[in-house]
Amino acid sequence: MLRFAVCDDEPYMREMLEARIAGYMKDKGLACQIESFAGGRQLLEAQGGFDMVFLDIQMPEPDGMDTACRLRETGFEGLVVFITVLEECVFRSFEVQAFDYLLKPLKEEGFCRTMDRAVKSLRARDRKSMVLQKGNECRIIPFSQILYCEVIGRKIYLHRQGGEVLEFYERMDHVQQQVDRRFFRCHRSYLVNLEHICGYQGGQIRLSDGKEIPLSRLREQELSRALLLHMKEGC
Repeated sequence: MLRFAVCDDEPYMREMLEARIAGYMKDKGLACQIESFAGGRQLLEAQGGFDMVFLDIQMPEPDGMDTACRLRETGFEGLVVFITVLEECVFRSFEVQAFDYLLKPLKEEGFCRTMDRAVKSLRARDRKSMVLQKGNECRIIPFSQILYCEVIGRKIYLHRQGGEVLEFYERMDHVQQQVDRRFFRCHRSYLVNLEHICGYQGGQIRLSDGKEIPLSRLREQELSRALLLHMKEGC
């Protein structure tokens, strides 16, 4: 069952979004749970566990953008969709890895298109993970939780959301074969998750947790194409 959160300070918009989400999921024969919040503070204080959050940008403090930033800081891995009249804020939405950006008044065609991509993405995310075997211990790590992998000597260091680092013996080429297209070999020693890239400049990639990793100058154009394709496919 997918869990949705709707956060908007206008009661009409909350009710309308709830109805549209429920109607879409019913038509697809999918179970869901929807919770509504009148402000960002309420959403941040909730227990969480949402798969997808619809956020209005223009709200009393914290506004939608600040709320999304705080959600990401606490390790929120779900999809964020902004709904607003402010078209000029679209570029800021990339800072919090927004899944989509819908303008008010909400058009049914655009909403359904976003939901189609979101459900596909969430289903794929749940099915895809990496299995790490270390001695008698077996760990299953969802791809969505992996920030990047780096190789030092004969070891791979896998960096997860939340700061955990797992180390194991493997070749980077073999690791790259185990993951999907959301991962990009940005450097001979680094494999990065495109979902967690906030930007890049001067040979450095900036990640969602604030860290930076190197980007080979020869792979900059290829990274740009990979990011555009990833955003288009919404995978």
